[in-house]
Amino acid sequence: MPFNQQVAINDNNQLRIPQREGFTAIHDHFQQVGADREVGIVLPVGCGKSGLIAISPYALRGQRALVVAPGTRIRTQLGNDLRANSESNFYDRCHIIGASEQYPETTIVESGRVNVDDILHADVTVANIQQIAGEENRWLDGLPDDFFDMILVDEAHHNTAASWQQVKRRFPNARVVNFSATPARADGALMEGRIIYSFPVLRAIEAGYVKRLRAKMLRPTELRYIDRSDGQERIIDAEEVRRLGETDAEFRRGIVMSDETLSSIVDHSIAELRQLRQSTGEQRLKIIASAVNYDHCIQITEAFRARGLRAAYVHSREGQANDRVFQQLENHDIDVIVQARMLGEGFDHKYLAVAMVGSIFANLSPFVQFIGRIMRVVEQNSPGHPTSQGVVVFHVGANVARRWNDFRQFSEADQGFFADLLPEIEDVDFTGEIAVRELGGGGGIAPVEILEERGVRASDMDPIGDPQAIVLLQQLAELGVTPDQAAQEIRRLRTTRQDRREARRASLNERVQNEVGGILGRLGVNAGGRTLDPRRRERNYAWAVSELHRRVNTHVAGANADRQNFTLEQLDQGHKALPELVQVLEGELRNG
Repeated sequence: MPFNQQVAINDNNQLRIPQREGFTAIHDHFQQVGADREVGIVLPVGCGKSGLIAISPYALRGQRALVVAPGTRIRTQLGNDLRANSESNFYDRCHIIGASEQYPETTIVESGRVNVDDILHADVTVANIQQIAGEENRWLDGLPDDFFDMILVDEAHHNTAASWQQVKRRFPNARVVNFSATPARADGALMEGRIIYSFPVLRAIEAGYVKRLRAKMLRPTELRYIDRSDGQERIIDAEEVRRLGETDAEFRRGIVMSDETLSSIVDHSIAELRQLRQSTGEQRLKIIASAVNYDHCIQITEAFRARGLRAAYVHSREGQANDRVFQQLENHDIDVIVQARMLGEGFDHKYLAVAMVGSIFANLSPFVQFIGRIMRVVEQNSPGHPTSQGVVVFHVGANVARRWNDFRQFSEADQGFFADLLPEIEDVDFTGEIAVRELGGGGGIAPVEILEERGVRASDMDPIGDPQAIVLLQQLAELGVTPDQAAQEIRRLRTTRQDRREARRASLNERVQNEVGGILGRLGVNAGGRTLDPRRRERNYAWAVSELHRRVNTHVAGANADRQNFTLEQLDQGHKALPELVQVLEGELRNG
């Protein structure tokens, strides 16, 4: 069998440090008598996790391996790393297997491209969890329970779910190795298996595998908002903003969703991007922003577009539209990509350099997954390279660092890293949980209305993971940049009326489409049917979009309205009227 042959690992300089060390840890563990059946490996983003998965069967010296991914994107990536005829075959790229040696036969479980005979003759079977678990599974049931003696699970912080447990029970004698960049799931539950190897983030930065990170926490000297308890306006200072962010879920939502405070987060993120582009000369660097939900994606996208940046969003509801945005990203046709819990594992774009935190994170794990999107380096293995730096921007009132129960599960070195990244971490209470629910579609937490904030300052954290931190700070000083000057420069950011109008118009169109999807879903109407159009010509979704657009236009400017020539004020009226128009249209359709 191919996994018993000699391969080039220990002295192979083509492999990264954690790949060689992780291989040895797996091999040594399973050589022990009575070794645990299931173990875990933790590697930061960009440290070669896929490659370690590719060579792990040789460490285990097994017969057949099942490689399990959480989704199709990662499944495709892993398949390309493992298949002998792939241009990105990992064994070739890193000279693992000699010319005279046998390559493992790899098959990918993909509907329409695989059958049971392919699996029976494969050394490695790569599948995403949805295809091999649950009542609809048809790929593994016909196999004997000793068919696989190795199960390698990618992004295994998902693996406490019932579907993953089902697969492991199906092959009870298989050794299981779980791989993840974070050992805890988004809900705080730990990935299963004792962690036998972890490569700390600080080592990854020192080796040039991932970017140095610094954080900008925005603090207003004054913030004015509506107190929901009595309906009165209140003016509070930065300390009170921080306290309310820790204790009041409505306030947290208000911070990231109100135009006043969102504008501060957006403006500072743009300033950081411009500074990075100017200092590095790399104009392809970009911003990734997190959003609370679908409507918030549209709101944040509009904010960036209104400031002249090319922005687009992706969301799980968008389907093929997401593919167009991903292509724009790869072609460098956008400056900002906005997402609501969409760009997690398996999404790689090394030019993402600024992470704008516009959502609420219940614990550390999803935050690490999000920040991981900006950690991949532009220049590999080049510690200290100008482009090897990323910036995290967030508002003190969003409570980014609060109550993350899985924080202490990181290694001691990683605890130090994240404690430095997140300000005032020593004041954080790591007990209790925050319930995070998406607004719309069944309830949620309503945001407090933020009226105004003044004197916003960005509190600078020291660069993380760089032994020459003092030198970097001196370089900034030589450029004449101080925190106060940076804050003043950010406040001078201006938007043109034309940019604001075009962004407002585009977001009105996107909101109409989003609302129509919600109407049809709540009414149980088939979007592709033709039951709504009295003439039975247009499909339901297209008819409802056209009808809602017509009602918006009529409300704003009359029956002969031409939205192309709407003023900015008219577009604002359209946005304001939309919820009521949606309610009326839905009521009419419900009542027939």
